[in-house]
Amino acid sequence: MKNLFITSALLLLIFTSCDSNDSENSNTSEATLVTSSNTSGKITYLDLLAASPMVKSFTIASTDAEGISYNSETDAVTVASRTNNKLETYTGIKSAVKAGTDNLMLSLSSLNTEFNNARETAVSGDIVVVAQDQLASNNMMNKLFVYKRTTTGFTLLKTFTTDFKLWGIHINGNDLYAVADLTSDIVLFKDYMSKASGAITATKRVSIAGLVRTHGITYSAADDIMILTDVGNATSGTDGGLVFIKNFTSVFNSTATAGTIALTSQIRIYGPNSLLGNPVDVAFDALTKKVYVAERLNAGGEVLTFNYPTMSADAAPANVRLEAGVTSVFVLRK
Repeated sequence: MKNLFITSALLLLIFTSCDSNDSENSNTSEATLVTSSNTSGKITYLDLLAASPMVKSFTIASTDAEGISYNSETDAVTVASRTNNKLETYTGIKSAVKAGTDNLMLSLSSLNTEFNNARETAVSGDIVVVAQDQLASNNMMNKLFVYKRTTTGFTLLKTFTTDFKLWGIHINGNDLYAVADLTSDIVLFKDYMSKASGAITATKRVSIAGLVRTHGITYSAADDIMILTDVGNATSGTDGGLVFIKNFTSVFNSTATAGTIALTSQIRIYGPNSLLGNPVDVAFDALTKKVYVAERLNAGGEVLTFNYPTMSADAAPANVRLEAGVTSVFVLRK
């Protein structure tokens, strides 16, 4: 029986020390967790440093949204809208929290509907990359769209086609990592911005032993940890998992192209206690070592929080929060 809880007292206990992706600075002034949904037309915002952290929900102009990110300097969230097939930015979250308002106003968007069937975004500074998964409505094209955020919207800089199905993506410096959907593989595109638009060739592609179907991906440079989600059979609510690869740089570099990262290089969370069935996205807080997961299948959507594991186990989440249709999760600390 699932033990679901979301009282402010428990949230305070669990989230007080929560942090961002790569920062190891304990004197951070802001820590934020945001999520998107593909059913509710809402995003959620949680100030992890608040005295009594409470989840705030806001209505946006997209019923179906993926790939959320948060920019604290502009107090704005950006999503890849599957409703409107555009990048959309919504501002004024903190003022909306104070005012107790429900909806956020659209402030920026991409001008055209270049992508269709977006699955994830990756953000680095003013660059936003959108992963498009193949669908009949996009002529079965797996594609990466590279945008630059401006003061008036998003400018499309480049597009890359891939020879594999796309889902999760992550930018690390000049490199782009992607998961190959329907496989156990991850792919590296080194210096991706130096490539010309068109078909892009992978620098390296490797398999992850014991993983069935990759979806979510995130990397912490501060810890040199790669974290992947496994949705397994998409219709099963019990076969999902999390894979952690420590010392990832050396492990990845020492694995031959088309080779396999062995189980001995992994820490794994799998099993019924984990509540992982269809974990579609993951975020990591490098300061508090909390792992946040968007679990899409069970209970219609849940945000699961795990403590960073020291060994493979059927570990239960430290917190379970119902979140209808949750598709993506993002943590920022500064």
